[in-house]
Amino acid sequence: MEDTDLSSADPAIPELGPLFDPDSVAVVGASPDSFYSGNLVANLLDYGFEGTLYPVNPGRDEVWGRECYDDIDDLPETVDLAVVSVPREYVVDVVATAGEQGVPVALVLTAGFSEADEEGQRLSSRLAETAAATDIRIVGPNCIGVMAARGATLTSTCSRQPRPGRIGLVSQSGALAFTTFFERAADRDLHFSHIVSTGNEADLTLTDYVAYLAEQGTVDVICTYVEGIDDPERFMRVAERATRNGTPVLTVKIGQSDLAEEATLSHTGSLTGSDDAWRAAFDQTGVQRVPDIPDLLSRATAHTASDTVDGDRLCIASTSGGLASLLADMAAERDLALPDIDGATERTLLDIDELLTYGGFNNPADIRGYGAEVLPEIADALLSDDAFDAYVFAIGLPGVDDRAETIAADLERIVTTADDPVYVLWTGRKEPDDPTVTPPYARLRESVPVYEDPGRCLDAVASTTEYVADRDRVAARPSRRELAAALDVPDLDLPRGRVLEWRETEPLLEAFDIPVVETRVATDSEAAVAAAEAVGYPVVLKIDSPALPHRTDVGAVALGRDSPEAVHEAYRDVREAALTHVDESDVAGVLVQPMVGNGVESILGVAPGDVFDSLVTVGPGGVLVEALDESATLVPPFSPADARRAVEGTALADLLTDRRGGDALSVEDLVSLLVNVGDLAASVDAVAELDLNPVVIAADGPVAVDALVRTRD
Repeated sequence: MEDTDLSSADPAIPELGPLFDPDSVAVVGASPDSFYSGNLVANLLDYGFEGTLYPVNPGRDEVWGRECYDDIDDLPETVDLAVVSVPREYVVDVVATAGEQGVPVALVLTAGFSEADEEGQRLSSRLAETAAATDIRIVGPNCIGVMAARGATLTSTCSRQPRPGRIGLVSQSGALAFTTFFERAADRDLHFSHIVSTGNEADLTLTDYVAYLAEQGTVDVICTYVEGIDDPERFMRVAERATRNGTPVLTVKIGQSDLAEEATLSHTGSLTGSDDAWRAAFDQTGVQRVPDIPDLLSRATAHTASDTVDGDRLCIASTSGGLASLLADMAAERDLALPDIDGATERTLLDIDELLTYGGFNNPADIRGYGAEVLPEIADALLSDDAFDAYVFAIGLPGVDDRAETIAADLERIVTTADDPVYVLWTGRKEPDDPTVTPPYARLRESVPVYEDPGRCLDAVASTTEYVADRDRVAARPSRRELAAALDVPDLDLPRGRVLEWRETEPLLEAFDIPVVETRVATDSEAAVAAAEAVGYPVVLKIDSPALPHRTDVGAVALGRDSPEAVHEAYRDVREAALTHVDESDVAGVLVQPMVGNGVESILGVAPGDVFDSLVTVGPGGVLVEALDESATLVPPFSPADARRAVEGTALADLLTDRRGGDALSVEDLVSLLVNVGDLAASVDAVAELDLNPVVIAADGPVAVDALVRTRD
């Protein structure tokens, strides 16, 4: 890996104030007849832009009651932002002129670049070069625009004036950004602080916008719609910093990546699925991956609604017993704790005559429909109990009738005055008989988040508790920059583009303290016998040939030989099996190793990735590879805490600690080995694959029984 990827300083934060809140805007290609530029200008003016607008179009003298200029360099001042909506063949020149004039940002709406054809790809490269040469930042091209609710609305596809919210959205789909995310959110009285359609990202990338938004005091949570990221290591650093600093990052990631272009020879490579890299990257940096857009919006709203939740202890009060039972199961599925309602809290609730409850209260508490009449009293009792960190009031009643007026008013007071997070789930009827009347449910939703679906409500609650755990977890370990800076890169001159012989593999493994069973190389049968006598019977003999990475498949391995005669015979058999497939010149010798005793078998290794240079995989080994079909993936470098989390995410931790009467084996020893493998993957760019299969974990620690290394060209 390049040094710039791993050991450089933390990623820079671009200055995007001129983009989101410009004092002056030039629209190049301005025309009321153009859908893109015409609607953008109309939205800009209609939605409160108070700065100076300069139309630029040599074919017009005046538009929107304003003088129209022939060229951007004819303007009376240097503008903060240039919006470019001209045929693609003119875009580079327009942006270059703007950059030479000192314009800090250009928003390029024009399509037909890298998404189109070879000419478009060439123009996209020129656009990137222009940005670097003239020090102008470029949004797009092929971009629908951006919006800042406290700044400017710069898009053609915004059907209503944005209201200020505290959700930042960065989308690699322009249509989804404004016609789906924005519109669906607005229909639910959810609002954004910023929306960005990134376009083709010739210059500014999704990662740049996330870095900027994470530093804005008006942003509580960042939502991303991701199709692909060109610099995933930088994204990980930016996301990690956001998580550490208190800004959750939620993402919908689509488009499972293709398998690595390089053909993998290792078993660990075959265990790494096409989407495992992103799953690992998100987990290591605290990014929450969300399955769909409605869920993204529900979760984001929870992060803006109240202060950070202190823990996962949830109290639920429901007007429906059935809904209470459903929520109990859902809470368990999401690892949300439901402490008992007891002591003084229970006695207070039992003293409320309207509840008509006999015996006691569970959690969730079934307050029945009668409880809606005394919500403030119920809330006072529950909210004063230190046993809970967050609350859900589940209302299974109509939200449109006269009774709903009182319920809505009570809920608003409860939510806005509570010291702890309170979530409202209202599952009853929403639409009034008279569509011209705003029902109580809708009025409540204007001031506090209201959930309609039980699952999405508890997903939102769980999202806040998960974030706190992720933030603390990420903050407790070294940053990726620190991990990279601590790497000790050995001075190794490995041959390129092939599988290594043992004499080449051994110093690599030694440099990273990766233990391998004692191994000796024999070039004749007498030497093989001497090696067997030295390491101790019984022994294993294996062909050492870069041309035969899977030597077991061709019979070039002999197990359990326990005498000189057996070793002589095995040496001959192994060589003959190999030479039926490769030439003599491809055989470096025969490896002689002692048989390894009983232990837990694991598989560890490095495989090439199509997103990240390398991925590290760990999982149960031997016959358990196929039987359990589970493994964990990590993006190197990683900390011992990351490695431990990966091991505990497989069956390995249980296999090591639950020995059915035998002594537990060390999880930490395996974690240390896994970290060493990760350091190797991050430090030695030459290594494309490393396969340690199996690694036998016994009382005296883990040891690799076999090792395969393939280098990059």
